[in-house]
Amino acid sequence: MYRLNNRNRSIAEMFSSIAPRYDFLNRLLSLGTDRRWRREAVGWIKPEKGGIHLDVATGTADVALEIFRQKGNGALVAGVDLSAGMMRIGRAKASRAGLAGRLAFVLAPGEALPFRDDAFDSASIAFGIRNVVHRDRGLREMCRVVKPGGRIVVLEFSQPESALFGTLYRFYFTRVLPRLGGLISRGSAYSYLPVSVQEFPPPREFAKMMREAGCDPVTFRPLTCGIVTLYVGVKRQFPG
Repeated sequence: MYRLNNRNRSIAEMFSSIAPRYDFLNRLLSLGTDRRWRREAVGWIKPEKGGIHLDVATGTADVALEIFRQKGNGALVAGVDLSAGMMRIGRAKASRAGLAGRLAFVLAPGEALPFRDDAFDSASIAFGIRNVVHRDRGLREMCRVVKPGGRIVVLEFSQPESALFGTLYRFYFTRVLPRLGGLISRGSAYSYLPVSVQEFPPPREFAKMMREAGCDPVTFRPLTCGIVTLYVGVKRQFPG
């Protein structure tokens, strides 16, 4: 049994505090690119239509809603998050989209998903694996609840390898973004963001973590000059 610790609780409270402005700030600070990143990530989810999907750290449900846009209303999605405030926004968006009966929201940590083994066709997490306190356990849980051969799709910030672009990006990410975010939304989330990205493992190391959690193969590719990395793992057909 997994017990929430103080860091779990503080992350949940932080995101609940910025929930009302979260979507607006995402669009503003990424210049709208976050929507394209999510579309591309969901494009790797199988099957092409329908299916039963899990979205971890679902937040305001942007990825969950994108799953319905691409997979059709025959899909079923469970969205899991620690922040009740974020999911309140997501639930309202799902209701407006007419998806109240097909998109379920569950308050739970990524380290202890309340679902049976092999329950889902896929599991996704976008910009949330950084916030899972015990990351290896969270990845194992995502693998556990996905059917053998199903896909685990992870979208996460990374650090560009290009020296020039990386310097410009880091200036924006560490100096400009936190100030803009702080002007528009209360809370420390936009100061926490660059710190959490800098502490996140590089792509090859994180792909290794996914393999150790039960994915094989694992592929990854940089998006937008390496600002973001998209990881796609396939749950092993047989333990090993």
